Amino acid sequence: MRLLKVVQDFLRKDGWDFAALENKCVLKTSYQGTSGSWTCYAQTREDDQQFLFYAICPIKAPERKRAAVAEFITRANYGMVIGNFELDYSDGEIRFKSSVDVEDCELSEPMCRSAVYWAVVMMDKYLPGLLQVIGGDRAPALAIDEIEADDRPDPTKS
Repeated sequence: MRLLKVVQDFLRKDGWDFAALENKCVLKTSYQGTSGSWTCYAQTREDDQQFLFYAICPIKAPERKRAAVAEFITRANYGMVIGNFELDYSDGEIRFKSSVDVEDCELSEPMCRSAVYWAVVMMDKYLPGLLQVIGGDRAPALAIDEIEADDRPDPTKS
């Protein structure tokens, strides 16, 4: 549970409220962005020496919209350097995942900060477009073009 302790220490120092899920190396928290609020999960895979952070979209894609959402996240993911969006086609869950592999090094608080803030900033950035595609019949390509025209600063530089 060495990795989990580093993540817990980072979250505490950074002011995050979180709860450990029973019998798992998973912490549950939430985030309030400018575009909405959502649940997040911090997971450590101790045997594999990996830390993953998920920002879960606050709404699921209805079955009739999943193809459009898949196009949206494919367009969003193209060229994305850190992390990626994922869509569970079976239930419509949408999430952003960032991760760190620390097999040959130690997980540090700056590494945690990067993974956590990339995930929440990317969800915040792309959430309005996702909502337009899901609820407003916005074309995925147009929604992505509008989002990516608005470059935001590096979320890890604070």
